[in-house]
Amino acid sequence: QVQLVESGGGLVQAGGSLRISCAASGRTFINYAMGWFRQAPGKERDFVAAISNAGGRRNYADSVKGRFTISRDNAKNTVYLQMNSLKTEDTAVYYCAAGLVAAPVGAQYNYWGQGTQVTVSS
Repeated sequence: QVQLVESGGGLVQAGGSLRISCAASGRTFINYAMGWFRQAPGKERDFVAAISNAGGRRNYADSVKGRFTISRDNAKNTVYLQMNSLKTEDTAVYYCAAGLVAAPVGAQYNYWGQGTQVTVSS
């Protein structure tokens, strides 16, 4: 069993930056690939970024490539998402997830956090 808790969400103006975090507990953190997904109210949940268990492989959605960076600190059992050049379209609840593969599909992840709200204003 893995417990995931996101934090760091908030309100930011378009063009600004924000870094959100996901802290893991339970099973050994380094055993898992980690992913970030997001969901706007009433909309589908979409893939954002993923990182392999050792951090050597990263995967990004086309909509965030070049603006967002996923990273992890296994000593702290934490994964991060650095978001730069934010757009109003980035407004959503952001969820972190743990799985065996750093894949761009939610079905590949076994554990999910409760989400953190990111709101980008114009």
